[in-house]
Amino acid sequence: MKTILIAAVVSLLTSILCTPLVVAYFRRRGFGQEIRNDGPQSHLVKRGTPTMGGVAIIGSTVLGYAVAHTIILINGGGGPNASGLLALFLMVGLGVVGFLDDLIKLRRQRNLGLRARAKFLGQLIVGVTFTILALQFPNAVGLTPASTHLSYVRDIKQIGLGAIGFVIIGYVIITATSNAVNLTDGLDGLAAGASSMVFGAFTLISFLQFRHPCGAIPIGGCYQVRDPLDVALVAAAAMSACFGFLWWNASPAQIFMGDTGSMALGGLMAGLAILSHTELLLLVLGGLFAAVTLSGIIQTGWFKYTRIRTGTGKRVFRMAPLHHHFELGGWEEVTIIVRFWIVAGIAAAFGMGLFYADFINAS
Repeated sequence: MKTILIAAVVSLLTSILCTPLVVAYFRRRGFGQEIRNDGPQSHLVKRGTPTMGGVAIIGSTVLGYAVAHTIILINGGGGPNASGLLALFLMVGLGVVGFLDDLIKLRRQRNLGLRARAKFLGQLIVGVTFTILALQFPNAVGLTPASTHLSYVRDIKQIGLGAIGFVIIGYVIITATSNAVNLTDGLDGLAAGASSMVFGAFTLISFLQFRHPCGAIPIGGCYQVRDPLDVALVAAAAMSACFGFLWWNASPAQIFMGDTGSMALGGLMAGLAILSHTELLLLVLGGLFAAVTLSGIIQTGWFKYTRIRTGTGKRVFRMAPLHHHFELGGWEEVTIIVRFWIVAGIAAAFGMGLFYADFINAS
């Protein structure tokens, strides 16, 4: 437990103290956010706000994890494990894809960065590499970081995917979640605050798994997860990094996380779900992100359907994603953010409740 707290505290302090340095550097370099002309007009005042602040979140998370493991080594423990390193690889890898997207926007002074094909290619390379590696590195009892079974609160033994099936499903989960967080990052502090709640849930879930491993003889309520403590360390560091960044990203934001941060955070959520064997539970834990994504799918699908049927496309929402619908409905930005945080907190708490209920029933 102490190492988890150390990872969280180091990451929090690094994020709070170093983000202003990132703000100052990006201001000197002119790395200001471009704003959609077809978006809410109230957002135009945000043009020029430094972006790519996700580098502070990523750096703080990595440092928090590294310091925690350094202390573990000093106390005679082992070094970093495969699961923790793979989670950070996924976070950094998708952060690089997002960074390139942000950089192109800045260089070309437009709100469109990487083309869709290039972005999906980057996600494909990073996601498939992660899923393949996650099936390697068996420990002494043969457990690998990921499992070829679909999982909910633990592996569903009746649903085996096979290695190829797992790679495909894993890639879909990673791509969907990284894009979902990216879509949600449209208001000051919304994605950072909601993400911190999901990572907090994963911290508690992984710690519970760490305290109840199956060992050589599985007993009721135990978990067959390779490195739950490492997963908890990464989740705690990411949670605190988001909280620290939120100090500067809250409305009115002094810096945006950009695609650098949103894609990294979404990818890490997916990675933690895969590594903790809670893939389907992620839909509940990240309920806000799922709802925002669904609003975009509904809007696009209904518009295309009605255009084909009637010749005139119709919309379900005033604007998608969902938070812009409420903005155009007259809600204040801060009101939307706080209420969406409440929804995110309820979803994360409900997901943890489902996990703990299964643990109690299985014990």
